Amino acid sequence: FTMTLDRIQSKYTLSSLAHIASIPRRQAVLAIASLSSLPALAQFKVEITGVGMKQRPIAIAPFRGEAQSPQKISAIIQADLERSGVFVGVDSSGPQLDESSRPDLTVWRERTAEALASGSVTRMADGRFDVRFRLWDVVNAKDFGGQSYVVTQADLRLVAHRISDFIYEKLTGDRGVFSTRITYVTKNGGRYTLWVADADGENSQLAFGSSEPIISPAWSPTGGQVAYVSFESRKPVVYVQDVSTGKRRLIANFRGSNSAPAWSPDGRTLAVTLSRDGGSQLYTIDAANGGEPRRLMQSSGIDTEPAYSSDGRSIYFVSDRGGAPQIYRVSAGGGNAERVTFGGTYNISPSVSADGNYLAYISRVGGAFKLHVMDLKVGSGSATAITETSADESPSVAPNSKLIVYATQQGGREALMTTTLDGKIKARLAGQSGDIREPSWGPYQKQ
Repeated sequence: FTMTLDRIQSKYTLSSLAHIASIPRRQAVLAIASLSSLPALAQFKVEITGVGMKQRPIAIAPFRGEAQSPQKISAIIQADLERSGVFVGVDSSGPQLDESSRPDLTVWRERTAEALASGSVTRMADGRFDVRFRLWDVVNAKDFGGQSYVVTQADLRLVAHRISDFIYEKLTGDRGVFSTRITYVTKNGGRYTLWVADADGENSQLAFGSSEPIISPAWSPTGGQVAYVSFESRKPVVYVQDVSTGKRRLIANFRGSNSAPAWSPDGRTLAVTLSRDGGSQLYTIDAANGGEPRRLMQSSGIDTEPAYSSDGRSIYFVSDRGGAPQIYRVSAGGGNAERVTFGGTYNISPSVSADGNYLAYISRVGGAFKLHVMDLKVGSGSATAITETSADESPSVAPNSKLIVYATQQGGREALMTTTLDGKIKARLAGQSGDIREPSWGPYQKQ
């Protein structure tokens, strides 16, 4: 692949890059670049931009007692819902409401609200918090009910996200993703760190750190493990790490490079890119124990960046077998590959939606790297650019197939963004400064 190398300021030379050709091309460059630093525990400020076609007005009243709470539950819920692109907040000032209130819905209809949520946060004698809420259909004067939680202070944000999920599902019929998690990588001076965070970028927890690059994190289907590539042994090697305990195991450390892990939907297998037999090619390997990998195809080009389809029957991947990087698809059992992307001369980093309907990827357009979305149901191979930025990378589709998280540059800074699939609503998840990259959106987890 042709790589843009003008931003490389690293101890890694071009000759040392040659043996890691299997690593995603833009990701490989970015993962070894020395860019600006990021405070290790930076909290993200969410900035929502854009206007959707059918945003529904919703009022989230301040929760009674939240002024004394470490987390402002109503503000987290409103930010979640607005970030989804489906809702827009309306004025929620007025008399104090909680989950037991019988609000005058006429007042809220006059404010154009279609729904109203209210609740309370109470600190208990043992230090835990009792959080309760209720949701109203303002238009039809219907009580949607509510829920209550008793949690520690550490779980207050999670409770807010679960309330957001309840509201989203009741009002749209689709499952929310606010209580899911993301993982991403930061570069802070000479330190690379893998983080696990809430879906809004907040509450980040360190998963693994190294003085050598960390790239290509990928969640297991249950959300309990993350596979990633570490250069700590001075070459790319694939590990799988348990998120809760931090324990990890070596999965692929063969001769040459080992990179780009992707989980099968049943969690039993990882697709990886290995150069053990010469050129970079696709293999599958046991996700629990590693062992001897199985090669999927014979190709004279570079095959990399595998991504399983939602049903596990196919693997999308990037190959330059036709002369330039394009996205292809092959049976998960191997065989002949078919080309998927035809627009443009440089298409990389496929991510398939959980419903199987959409393919997100990065395409180079006039020297700019832009996030594109292809409707796989149409079958025409046409795709739409949904960003105005020029250095997008690493798209990952949310488990409800409604949002995409990706890395980009804005104002000379690395940033994480989420976007609706039509590109109309975007939210920035970024620190004050620094280098944030390689996001991956985790799956639903059991509550």
